[in-house]
Amino acid sequence: MNSDRTRFYRDKINGKIFGVCAGIADYTGVDVLWVRLATIGLVMLGAPFIVPAYFLVGLFAQKKPGHLYTDRSEQKFWQGVRQSPTRTAREVRAQFRDIDRRLAEVETFYVSSNPRLSAEIERLR
Repeated sequence: MNSDRTRFYRDKINGKIFGVCAGIADYTGVDVLWVRLATIGLVMLGAPFIVPAYFLVGLFAQKKPGHLYTDRSEQKFWQGVRQSPTRTAREVRAQFRDIDRRLAEVETFYVSSNPRLSAEIERLR
């Protein structure tokens, strides 16, 4: 999991001040509004370490590269990898099994309905 897509970045494009809340939202897959509300709520409840921590993360975290994701589905996939790598791997394996099953069905359909193709495949074996 040393990929650039599994690291935390501050998201300056979608952010308001330093992009820390937007970066947390991107990293976790939670809507940025909820992250901002939680941050404000913690500050209001008297968690004084939140403000300095926010600025420290804003200063030291790297800015999110613009080419990190090609589309929204890729972003959702990498958020899933960060949240639960084993679950994501299990889902990918299940998708490949489904593709393999559907491909086998297509192959069976074409081979069974085409005796010439079936004979050709048998000669190749």
